Amino acid sequence: MTDRDSAAPADHAVRAQQTATDEVAVIILAAGQGSRMQSDLPKVLHRLGGVPLMGHAMATARSLEPVRMVLVAGHGADAVRRAAAKLDPEAEIALQPEQLGTGHAVAQALPLLDGFHGRVLILYGDTPFIAPETLAALTSHSADVVVLGFEAADPGRYGRLVTDGAGGLEAIVEWKDADPATRAIRLCNSGVLACEADLLRDLIARVGNDNAAGEYYLTDVPGLARAAGRSAAVVTCDEAETLGINTRAELAAAEAAFQARARAALMADGVTLTDPASVWLALDTVIGRDAIIGPNVVFGPGVTIESGAEVMPFCHLEGCHVSAGATVGPFARLRPGAELGPDVHVGNFVEVKNSQLAEGVKVGHLTYLGDAEIGAGTNIGAGTITCNYDGVAKHRTVIGARAFIGSDTMLVAPVSIGDGAMTGSGSTITQDVPAGALGLGRSRQVTKPGLGTRIMEALRARKEAR
Repeated sequence: MTDRDSAAPADHAVRAQQTATDEVAVIILAAGQGSRMQSDLPKVLHRLGGVPLMGHAMATARSLEPVRMVLVAGHGADAVRRAAAKLDPEAEIALQPEQLGTGHAVAQALPLLDGFHGRVLILYGDTPFIAPETLAALTSHSADVVVLGFEAADPGRYGRLVTDGAGGLEAIVEWKDADPATRAIRLCNSGVLACEADLLRDLIARVGNDNAAGEYYLTDVPGLARAAGRSAAVVTCDEAETLGINTRAELAAAEAAFQARARAALMADGVTLTDPASVWLALDTVIGRDAIIGPNVVFGPGVTIESGAEVMPFCHLEGCHVSAGATVGPFARLRPGAELGPDVHVGNFVEVKNSQLAEGVKVGHLTYLGDAEIGAGTNIGAGTITCNYDGVAKHRTVIGARAFIGSDTMLVAPVSIGDGAMTGSGSTITQDVPAGALGLGRSRQVTKPGLGTRIMEALRARKEAR
């Protein structure tokens, strides 16, 4: 929490003391098309770390435990709405059919905050790297309006923040309106802003569009606040936190930056990455201490790897949980709903989807397990398939503890294999197999002496006669 602004007007001291601990609501601006991306997809839906760009802003904002979160959608609003619902079902959507500036966007969101009187934090869906500590500093500051600034290595055409030298913000001056002295300022505007809800409603209503673009700018808010005798201040962060994504090249650079940070954080927490540069992580990847991750492993969203587990090279994991002591791969795929218990082994060219494998299950190679429940200590032979889909609906396969499933077994769901039961290699199992029983579902072998030689000779003769 930052120090309170001693320069705040005395008649606001009590209000500042109260609002520093008020509830927080978040508005995320996500309405732009992002024409420089050269894409039909809304810019905020391009993926970074396995999730849409706006998911990073949403995840960081959740660190504040906001009571409400509103996304302002415009271009591709239906797609943004669907993505937001997956990321946070409680997030609300405000529509901005015409993009008339950032101030106009906030105005569309404010009706969804009716009755809210705490701090409102305004973020951008294409700015993924702002740290939780930075957001906490913004929302806990005592000033009426708080703007996030950064010292730019190359200020370029950024808006400049003119301060009084004591953290107070006097003005935001756009580059095109700045004189040489103002352009020499290196403190730049990120666009991120925090303000008490009732004050924000009043100030947004006063924002005009008397400018060359005819748009309503959020950057007018601090000046309007100062004119009304309210306080405005700046909280600063590292420039890297304010990186915005506008092009495919910037998206690729952001992905590289995200992956480097995520890998470094895992290794600092005691995870072994044998070839860090070839491991790709998602925003929500969780890996426990002393886990080992081999080269060329890709983590999609929703993966948890417990301490002491090992993922061998060339695996792809998404929406799954791997317990302590389990081993995965090489060349394995875990899809959403895969739950691997302690000391499970899933080997090469095995795919597991929506299935629970209890402690000590072994699935060595060349197998598909979908919509299945496998009991502790069971061995699944090579080439086993749970035939879970009948063309219309999915069905479950249940295999008990300590069962032995012979190689090349087709388990046609719904079907159940009891504890300690066996299936013969090459069987197609369509009926339940009781505990301790052997299930066979194959034709009896017939051997005809010499017939193989005669068939081959006939085929060769036919080929030579052509």
